[in-house]
Amino acid sequence: MPDDRSASATEPLPDPVPGPGAAGEPEPELLLGLVVSPQIRSLLPRDVAADLPAMLAGRYPGVRWRVAVAEDRLAVPPADGLDLLEAARDRMLDEDWDLVVVLTDVPLKDGRNPVLTQLSPVHGVGLVAVPALGARHVAQKVREATVRMAGDLLGHDPDDEDGMEELVRRARQRAVDVEDRPGDNAVQFTARVLGGNVRLLLGMIRANRPWTLVARLSRLLAVAAATGVLTLVASDLWLLAAAYGPWRLGLLGLLAVGAVTGALVVGARLWERPRRRAEREQVALFNLATAATVAVGVLVFYLTVFALSWLGALLLVDGDVFAEVVGAPVGALEYVKLAWLTATLATVGGALGAGLEDDDVVRAAAYTRSEG
Repeated sequence: MPDDRSASATEPLPDPVPGPGAAGEPEPELLLGLVVSPQIRSLLPRDVAADLPAMLAGRYPGVRWRVAVAEDRLAVPPADGLDLLEAARDRMLDEDWDLVVVLTDVPLKDGRNPVLTQLSPVHGVGLVAVPALGARHVAQKVREATVRMAGDLLGHDPDDEDGMEELVRRARQRAVDVEDRPGDNAVQFTARVLGGNVRLLLGMIRANRPWTLVARLSRLLAVAAATGVLTLVASDLWLLAAAYGPWRLGLLGLLAVGAVTGALVVGARLWERPRRRAEREQVALFNLATAATVAVGVLVFYLTVFALSWLGALLLVDGDVFAEVVGAPVGALEYVKLAWLTATLATVGGALGAGLEDDDVVRAAAYTRSEG
């Protein structure tokens, strides 16, 4: 990722007037960084962020919002959305912002389709393609997009049981490092981060929508589907499925999910290293959330392949022929075991498809969401 940046400045807006809260209890505070690309600065008024604290407080009450404005192109051309997202996250960590929204001139795409916004809840970063908003009422559209994106990054849901205070706590938790213990190794440190941030991690994983991961990886799907069709009609596989017990099949399934998860995380370089000690917990949280997102996505894929394999087995594998090959009567359990083993082998074949995927495609699928 290019790191040559234009001159930039951070201008915190005046503190907003605190809203009504419980007596004697100050409202939780969030600092939103608004990064404006110099290339679109002329399209926006100087006070484009002036109304943002009030708009944010009106949409998401119970929070004392502050906005810091910075002018920065973040990454030199030819930069794409992922480059900007990763550079914005670095700027957020440098400035100790809780969330960041980038107003950019760079066209954003989901695959080949242009989109208006792109965000990564795990990073706490959102991008807005200002030219895509049109030529009329640009400032108002930018403000509305920024307010909406702040809620998306927080994981705000009016029907959710978690109040804004809990969402703010999770957002602020990403910016606070755990107690330093010089004797800790990497495993011990990661375990302490995990133990103190379980709810935060669950929220980050849910915001990532891991169940949509594999649907965006076309090569993985194609290789797994081809592997499943080829293995399902092999009589040797019928013999193995009939001989294996549930524990062996379950273990093979876990190994298959782990193999594809590892291929995606390692192959696309999703595992980060902190640049300095103050970033260790944030990077550890990001790594854990990303790995869990990929693992859940692959598990959903595995279960989908299992369901398709079971239907395929019912349609393609004749019961009498199946029984003759295995030398014993077959019933529903044998078909389930055959589908399970087929799904396992197809998922292992998917590891090859994972290696064929473009790294940027994998990273975008793992932790970004786009809106047209």
